[in-house]
Amino acid sequence: MEKHSRIYIAGNRGLVGSAIERRLRREHDNVITSDIADFDLTDARATDDFFARTQPEYVFVAAAKVGGIKANDAFPADFIRINLLIQTNLIHAAFRHKVRKLLFLGSSCIYPKLAPQPLKEEYLLTGKLESTNDAYAIAKIAGILMCKSYNRQHGTNFIAAMPTNLYGPGDNFDLQSSHVLPAWIRKFHAAKVAGQASVELWGTGNVRRELLYVEDLADALVFLMNHFDAGREREDEKMFVNIGLGEDIVLRDLAELVRGIVGYSGAITWNASMPDGTPRKLLDVGRLHALGWKAQHTLEAGLRKTYAWYLENVANKA
Repeated sequence: MEKHSRIYIAGNRGLVGSAIERRLRREHDNVITSDIADFDLTDARATDDFFARTQPEYVFVAAAKVGGIKANDAFPADFIRINLLIQTNLIHAAFRHKVRKLLFLGSSCIYPKLAPQPLKEEYLLTGKLESTNDAYAIAKIAGILMCKSYNRQHGTNFIAAMPTNLYGPGDNFDLQSSHVLPAWIRKFHAAKVAGQASVELWGTGNVRRELLYVEDLADALVFLMNHFDAGREREDEKMFVNIGLGEDIVLRDLAELVRGIVGYSGAITWNASMPDGTPRKLLDVGRLHALGWKAQHTLEAGLRKTYAWYLENVANKA
């Protein structure tokens, strides 16, 4: 990508898209964004018209309907329908308007629930998915296969990236729809302010999770757009790359880390009747490291920045 290249970020209001925008604006002066007031990404004609008007050369597909275990389990029809519509419209519009390169954002939940750890790109479609978010996962798998299929049939350069669990500035801290880490930050902070004796967390706390600071993800995505191209091989994994920290943590230890950073001194109780989700999701990031990129933030450093952002932008404005 050159300084004056026309670069479109679909989903720039979200956690990932806003981080991509911040990263790109440091080096590029023709960044294109949109929101629901401009047009609805689930509307194929409106999406095509937008591409016709703006003529982007590079596209980051960060737009998606996302949520935690509770939201995915309660609204699977919404998650599969909306995500399929958004990504289909964007990928096809990119093809029709001759976009030079597209990067599709997937998720680590595409991998089988019981796949070997760490998760390698070639494990895609080798086993059963986690049932609590299989609708979302299948939508993301469809996006990968769609990019691969356009590359094979039309010679496009559509790549994909599978990030691990993310957190950071701009995250969703709503307890009904957020992922685990922002929910915990909010719970511990509220408990500290209210002087609660304990905080209840879902699950057993015995599963493991890998977490990546979203600013690191944005840097990795820009790196891939500049340094990674889709092959024409039939193997699915040849055109996508895992993005992660390369290490994970037991949720009980993560809870203690978050509690310490927030400064909450009460007890933690675990509600084992609630779902844990996948036992472990550690990504193999060997391919990404071989390309020349590694994350810059440790988990603790990223969490401290995230809590500072939460205090300034959410907690103190409630």
